[in-house]
Amino acid sequence: MEKEKVNLPLKHLKIKPLTKQEIHDTAVERVHLISKEFTDGFNFLRNYPRSVTIFGGNLIKEKDPYYTKARKLAERIVTELKYAIFTGGGPGIMEAANRGAFEAGGQSVGLNVELPHHQIQNPYLNQYLNFHYFFSRKVCLGFSAEAYVFFPGGFGTLDEFFELLTLVQTGKIEKVPIILVGSDFWNPLHELMKKELLSRELLDAEDLILYTITDVEDEILKIIRNTPVRNGIGFKHNDLEQHGIFIE
Repeated sequence: MEKEKVNLPLKHLKIKPLTKQEIHDTAVERVHLISKEFTDGFNFLRNYPRSVTIFGGNLIKEKDPYYTKARKLAERIVTELKYAIFTGGGPGIMEAANRGAFEAGGQSVGLNVELPHHQIQNPYLNQYLNFHYFFSRKVCLGFSAEAYVFFPGGFGTLDEFFELLTLVQTGKIEKVPIILVGSDFWNPLHELMKKELLSRELLDAEDLILYTITDVEDEILKIIRNTPVRNGIGFKHNDLEQHGIFIE
């Protein structure tokens, strides 16, 4: 039976957390599903050799200026650069970005997450892939885009930002544009990292230039346009196969 598709913030939907015992009892089944999700996800991504992934808060409403900006930016990316737009497929900024791409006739893609009785999905997707696990969806969202654009958001957005930043910082993935839109939101975080992390020598100065804070659409498009098309995260097929993940 197909799950009901809803476009609601995840925090308002009832989700029963898994207990440690439940995870243990179904370990084999879960590992098989995880492997399948990665395999399906990587094969799906092959259809989009040029893409931009856009992140942002799922609570941001249609009348919010950032919703409008995300919608317009996605429209320009698909029309001027011919890149696909990827999001998590949900509401808020994700919806705005998908909407801009969809209404402009571009490729609007969502990597959606399934909940016990619902499928989170906005109505502006022309292609999507469903995931059961948040973490496998998260890996695929950060797998092979040419650039990553972050609008203001909550824990999920910050989690994606810091994980991607850490992967670039540690050389686990090649250097890729990380663009933060909303200077009034991101500049205080930047200053906090300078004051508290850099001053305590918990970061190197060059770590704070791994991302760009800008609200200028032309600058964002220029960064994306001048970025070479990536070959993807530095996984080789045999590396993946060692973990039971097989790419056709």
